[in-house]
Amino acid sequence: MFKLNLSRYAPIALAIALAGGAWTAHAQDNAPVRIVIGFSAGGALDNMSRALAEALKSELGQSVIVENKPGAGTQIALQTVKRSASDGNTILISPAPPFVLFPLTYDRLQYDADKDLVPVAHLADTPLVASTASNSPYSSMQEYLAWVRKQPDSVGVGMVSLGGTLHFGLLQLNRHSGLNLMPIAYKGAPAMLADQIGGVLPIGMDTVAASSELVRAGKIKYLGVTGTERSALLPDVPTLGESGAPGFEQSSGWYAAFVPAGTPRAVTEKLEKALIRIVQDPAFSARIAQLGLVPTGKPGAELAALIRAQRQTWQPVVQASGFKALQ
Repeated sequence: MFKLNLSRYAPIALAIALAGGAWTAHAQDNAPVRIVIGFSAGGALDNMSRALAEALKSELGQSVIVENKPGAGTQIALQTVKRSASDGNTILISPAPPFVLFPLTYDRLQYDADKDLVPVAHLADTPLVASTASNSPYSSMQEYLAWVRKQPDSVGVGMVSLGGTLHFGLLQLNRHSGLNLMPIAYKGAPAMLADQIGGVLPIGMDTVAASSELVRAGKIKYLGVTGTERSALLPDVPTLGESGAPGFEQSSGWYAAFVPAGTPRAVTEKLEKALIRIVQDPAFSARIAQLGLVPTGKPGAELAALIRAQRQTWQPVVQASGFKALQ
């Protein structure tokens, strides 16, 4: 009977298998990388993400695209990444609330903030400011708080959403000051700033980027920035705490990168190093500073620790407020 000598073909089979494996790895390496964000095109996060995409293309040797998935308070974007392959080719760039505050304010989420995504790198801080019309009778938070005590009907403080760090920071300020300042939610910063300029709203709080052009035009002035230190973007503007308005020390925002759980550690570390190199590059730093962002470039372990610490800070404040986000 004819017998096939398989040993003769073993080297050929091995060569074919190795070639196939190499081809598969090459195809994966050259697959496009997706940066997914939960906002529409045109804002600070979108512009930063597109700048990152350009730089990552050179770092990784792959094409990089930005996908805008707005809606549900960025949760659509988060779930898109959660359900993606764990191969490092899908990156979420997110603000802080989905990881810090949403687990505290939503009764039910479609994701686990601690298990479904892996922190890769902290990319930028987003300092927030209190501002008012340039012709307001107060030019500091101390003066504003003294003024509002004499104007008990003028306690509205504008912000673009409830349930965020500015909202809870304001509740902290009320506790410290004995006032009852009321957060007023706007659909966007332009409407809020228009009411400030028109004298309808005493003060508003939002990102530096939202109001910087109006400040340069002499229509708006800053009263203070969130955080524990003055912002590098506004070194002459005191922190709100410095200016007699404690409660906003942990209210500054940030943007950070995440990948789906299960992404190999080597892949995550490669992305971490690439992203940190990019955001710490002086040219890139200068570019995003124009967007009102302060580049950071911290590793994933520091990002994970920050999320835990900030959630712990806000938990008693949220619980005391009784606030619940609408599902």
